[in-house]
Amino acid sequence: MKKKTDYLGKPVQHIDITTIHAVPIIDAMREMSFSARELANAADIYDRMLSDKDCSIILTIAGSTSAAGCMQVYSDLVKYNMVDAVVATGATIVDMDFFEALGFKHYQGTPNVDDQELRRLYIDRIYDTYIDEEQLQVCDQTVHLIADELDPRPYSSREFISEMGKYLTQNARKKTSLVQTAYENDVPIFCPAFSDSSAGFGLVLHQFNRPDKHVSIDSVKDFLELTQIKMQAPTSGLLMIGGGVPKNFAQDTVICAEVLGKEVPMHRYAIQITVADVRDGACSSSTLKEASSWGKVDTTYEQMVYAEATSVLPLLAAYAYEKGNWKTRDKRRYATIYRK
Repeated sequence: MKKKTDYLGKPVQHIDITTIHAVPIIDAMREMSFSARELANAADIYDRMLSDKDCSIILTIAGSTSAAGCMQVYSDLVKYNMVDAVVATGATIVDMDFFEALGFKHYQGTPNVDDQELRRLYIDRIYDTYIDEEQLQVCDQTVHLIADELDPRPYSSREFISEMGKYLTQNARKKTSLVQTAYENDVPIFCPAFSDSSAGFGLVLHQFNRPDKHVSIDSVKDFLELTQIKMQAPTSGLLMIGGGVPKNFAQDTVICAEVLGKEVPMHRYAIQITVADVRDGACSSSTLKEASSWGKVDTTYEQMVYAEATSVLPLLAAYAYEKGNWKTRDKRRYATIYRK
């Protein structure tokens, strides 16, 4: 009978965009067709965002690319001033990034496995990637611990994730996480569905033990805070990995600003990397041209890239890093606008 260690033997290694010479690859892809040319066009649009001194860039992340090897990509985009705010799923931020910051790992596996045996061993599976469930429960408990130390009141997810970043500055086993890097660079992270993650388990336990005075997450406050960024930015660009709630949440800031009586331009630049089929009418698969009909996204500089993100995101990010326009960008430090 196999043991847990038989499955959790080969950690996922996170790709380093600073070591990739991507410019000649993207330049060659520009002369190709299909997804290769889409990716090259997306890379050009992202580089244009970085060179536009008025443009604030919002990164949105849905799916499990962090667990699959792109975790350092996201951290480096913040570290090198290539994004100004992040909107992500709770799983991306807590179950994957914060989880590894605590010293744990994701492991290479296979989809061709007996899932009942994985359940017996407390191993969770994301396609071909394994996670130690007992370690994930430590992550839940750490969120519970952080909540117990805070004043009992409603918090935006941004506020709570900032507290997670603060916790990591003293307790992280891995110092290069997205959560800590964003905290140290005043880049706000929003999780509009924060409880749909390990954070949810920790916060449920916190509220169960403290029914009268406890921390709660205010998703409406999230929406207002993200919209404040849109209202401050002369122009904006979206770099969207996957779709889901993060994609729509970031796009909707244009409409929300109008509701608040502030005329703002549509997001001038937009890139989405997805494998979703547009024919199902879902948010994840809706095209950026479709978003323009809602008044969310301008179509002058937009590109859908139909590809699995781990196969193209590192090239796109490495291209922009190598081009170097991030070096002359002003740091927005949007997390500071909420401080009283």
